[in-house]
Amino acid sequence: MNPAEARRTFRDCRVVHVGSLRPDGAPHVVPLWFVWLEEAVYVSCRRESRVWRNLQRDHRVALQFDRGQAWTEQAGVVVRGKAELLSADEPGAKRALSAWFEKYRGELAGYGFAAYTEQIKEAVMIRVRPDSMATWMHAYQPGP
Repeated sequence: MNPAEARRTFRDCRVVHVGSLRPDGAPHVVPLWFVWLEEAVYVSCRRESRVWRNLQRDHRVALQFDRGQAWTEQAGVVVRGKAELLSADEPGAKRALSAWFEKYRGELAGYGFAAYTEQIKEAVMIRVRPDSMATWMHAYQPGP
């Protein structure tokens, strides 16, 4: 699966599991909201969250996407790359934020956008341009 196919397959997933490294080298994995645009995956988090602090220190990151319920439907991809930490007002984050708000509009409407912005004081974006990918699809049938 090439990057464009992976983006088309997994861009509508609700969360991505983000793997970073804690100061002691232990893995830290959390589900976060994201948008996968043509050039990169953009993941939202809070400034000063554990994942943000981890990525400030060590930019290596793994993103794990999956979909499907039945075994024959299950598919996934792990994207590895370097995290670029973007504040919400940076030009590189503005297009991603617009796409992010469009994707999660329903969830924010049900929760209350005002309540979200009150609770999440400093939302930031993490940009990951894939360096490598590993995919799996249980329904995949290799040709002869």
